[in-house]
Amino acid sequence: MENFKKVNVAQDARTELHDKLSLTGAEISINHLPAGNSVPFVHSHKNNEEIYAVLDGSGKAVIDGELVPLAAGDWIRISPAAKRQFFAAEDTGISFACIQVKEHSLKGYTKDDAIIEPAVTTGTK
Repeated sequence: MENFKKVNVAQDARTELHDKLSLTGAEISINHLPAGNSVPFVHSHKNNEEIYAVLDGSGKAVIDGELVPLAAGDWIRISPAAKRQFFAAEDTGISFACIQVKEHSLKGYTKDDAIIEPAVTTGTK
């Protein structure tokens, strides 16, 4: 397990994966807001953009004063300077992942960064 690390995330209100996975290029948090609750502050960043993935439930975000409805399956990217706050719907909670990375830091991705090797067969389908 030198080249990878696996963790299981509980249903805590917030779990930050930076230390748990020894991340070196991103911060990822898993967040669960109960029905009618919100993140208790508005925030922005100096350098990091955030990518949010709504995993379950529904709610809304207020981004620079604009109301943005959120539902399971939605993805949203927010620039560092944008002021944001997240809310669960009154009748259902919301669970989301937040991926935080330095804006404009991506130099290569997918096929440009991949080294393709023959597939390994495990004997299972």
